[in-house]
Amino acid sequence: MPNVFGAPHKGTEPRHEQVVFCQDEASGLRAIIAIYSTALGPSLGGTRFYPYGSEEEALADVLNLSRGMAYKNALAGLDLGGGKAVIIGDPATDKSEAMLRAYGRFVQSLNGRYYTACDVGTYSEDMDIVARECRFVTGRTVAHGGAGDSSILTAFGVFQGMRAAAETVWGRPTLRGRRVGVEGVGKVGHRLVEHLREDGADVVICDVDEAAVDRVRALHPEVEVVADADAMVRTELDVYAPCALGGSLNDDTVPVLAAKVVCGAANNQLAHPGVEKRLADRGVLYAPDYVVNSGGVIQVADEIEGFNFDRAKARAAGIYDTTRKIFALASDEGVPPAVAADRLAERRMSEVGRLRGILL
Repeated sequence: MPNVFGAPHKGTEPRHEQVVFCQDEASGLRAIIAIYSTALGPSLGGTRFYPYGSEEEALADVLNLSRGMAYKNALAGLDLGGGKAVIIGDPATDKSEAMLRAYGRFVQSLNGRYYTACDVGTYSEDMDIVARECRFVTGRTVAHGGAGDSSILTAFGVFQGMRAAAETVWGRPTLRGRRVGVEGVGKVGHRLVEHLREDGADVVICDVDEAAVDRVRALHPEVEVVADADAMVRTELDVYAPCALGGSLNDDTVPVLAAKVVCGAANNQLAHPGVEKRLADRGVLYAPDYVVNSGGVIQVADEIEGFNFDRAKARAAGIYDTTRKIFALASDEGVPPAVAADRLAERRMSEVGRLRGILL
C-alpha cells in the first residue's frame, strides 16, 4: 500500500495535502482525488478513467500523477497547484452520465481546491457532464465555452521541447532529416506525428491499438511501423518519443535504447529515481516529461480566465525556451535535466508559495 504520509518523492517539497476517496454505489463510482500542493494556487489536473487492477494500484498512480502536476504547473508558469483524480473502471463499459455527475458532486465538495479536466479515458464531452454538477471544471467542449481537445497544445508543446533538444544535441532547432520513434499514436501521439512530418522528420510508430496505427498510416503511408514498444526502443532512432502510459524508461529499456534524445508526451516516463542518471551516463538527453507535455494543462488552464486559443498557444510555445533553460542549467550544474527541472519547479513553488504568507 503506498505510504501517503511517507517521505516526499522529490526534493523537500511538502507531502500530499489531501487525498479524497469517493464512492457512489448506485452509479458504480469509485474515484480518488489527490491534491499534492496548493502553494501556487488551486490544484489542477485531469481525471484518468482506467481499469486498475486494485485500489492500491489506483492510489499509487494518482499520488504520482498529482505530484507531477504540481511540478508541471510550476514550470509552465501557472498560478496553479498540482492535483489529479482517477476513476476506477473501464471507460468503454462503465462510464455513465450518473457516474460522471456523481463524480462532479465530489469535486464540487472541495470548493475550488481542485480543478478537474480530461485525461486518459475521459474527454471534453465528459467534462461537460461533470460541469452540470460542478463549477471547477476545465477542458470543456468549444460549444460550452471550453478549450476543447487539450491534446492539440500537448502535442505542440512536446514538439517545441523536441526542437530545443535537437538544438542542444545537433545545433539546429529542427527535426528535419532525423529519425523519430513515436510510441503511442493516440490522442497526442498522432498529432505529434503531424508536426514531425511537417518539419521533415522520418517517423517510426507503434501502438497496441491497430486502429490508431491505421489512422496514421492512412494519412502518412510513408511512416514506418514496428511491432511494439520493445522493438521501438531497440530501433535505430535519433529521438524516442514515449506517448503512451508511463514507466517506459526503466532498467530494461535504458541499456538497449538506441536514441540520442528522449522527448515524449507520456507522464512519469522514468520508472524510478535513478533512471535519469543512467540516461545521462549513456549520453542520452532526456527532456523531462512534465516540462514538454505541459501544453495541455496550459490550454485547459486558460479556460479559467476565459479561453483564448492564440494566447494559450503563445504560452505553450514558451516550452521551447523553458526546455533550453533546463538543458543549460543541467550542463552548468553537472546534473541530469530531470534534476535541473525539479530544482526550478521547487524554487518557484517555494518562492511564490512563501508570498502567500503575507497577510492581505
